[in-house]
Amino acid sequence: MAVAVKECLELQLLEVEMLLSMFPKKGEINLDEDAVPSVQRYLRNTDGALPPQLEYSIAIDVGEAKVKVELQVLLPHMYPQVAPELFARSNALHRQQQLQLNTALTSHISSLDSGELCIYEAVQWVKDNSLPYLENGQICSESASEEAVVKETLHRMWIYSHHIYRQELRKKIFDCAKKLNLTGFCLTGKPGVICVEGLRENCEEFWRVIRYPNWKHISCKHVENIETEGNVDNLRLFHAFEDLQFQAHGDYGLRNDYHMDLGQFLEFLKQHQSGHIFQILFGVEGKLSDK
Repeated sequence: MAVAVKECLELQLLEVEMLLSMFPKKGEINLDEDAVPSVQRYLRNTDGALPPQLEYSIAIDVGEAKVKVELQVLLPHMYPQVAPELFARSNALHRQQQLQLNTALTSHISSLDSGELCIYEAVQWVKDNSLPYLENGQICSESASEEAVVKETLHRMWIYSHHIYRQELRKKIFDCAKKLNLTGFCLTGKPGVICVEGLRENCEEFWRVIRYPNWKHISCKHVENIETEGNVDNLRLFHAFEDLQFQAHGDYGLRNDYHMDLGQFLEFLKQHQSGHIFQILFGVEGKLSDK
């Protein structure tokens, strides 16, 4: 098994190197700076733990107008023996068109021979086949604007985890929130709580990204949808994506078993008109101690 994984990872690095040479401009490929080195370290010593799965995105210009479509790539350790996880997204696509595009992309990739590197093939397919979906999305937008006032919906998700400690996970959370223009917070420690607010498709994309490949002890406890004919930014409870770290109970130092001071967290929630969320997250009514 280790030999098979090693061969697959070597092929993945060769493919990334090829893609970087084909898309050399800044911003064309978004790849975490430690992604390739971590795989290289594993290949030098395969007795250690497997590295994080390679994850990157490629910006693709579609049509004469060069509409940006982003192809997000997540490679299982056994790729290309197993299929990659691909997702194409664009601000110019409505959810229905985006779903149809990704369904067609998945179908095309599954029709290819198993064991073959296929990311460039996926890029080329997106470049050659996205235009009809983009045009359909534009037609739908024009029809909707003629028929009624466009309403926007602010989506707010409250996410609970048993704990949040790892630096690489926290970096992924903050990078993803920034990329998708989400506000809210991440409460580090035990328990871990995340709140994100913004456009619905962006919140759902955030939820999809942070769960994979293997975050198991996490659940979305509550979702809020607030519709408006104005700007959704006016409905936000948070003005940025904040890093929350409250004083821990007891003298735990830097050990990974410290519990956050939930009293301080409750006070923070009440300051942001969200005190009712405490009971939804923890199953008990929050009460602040008298000072």
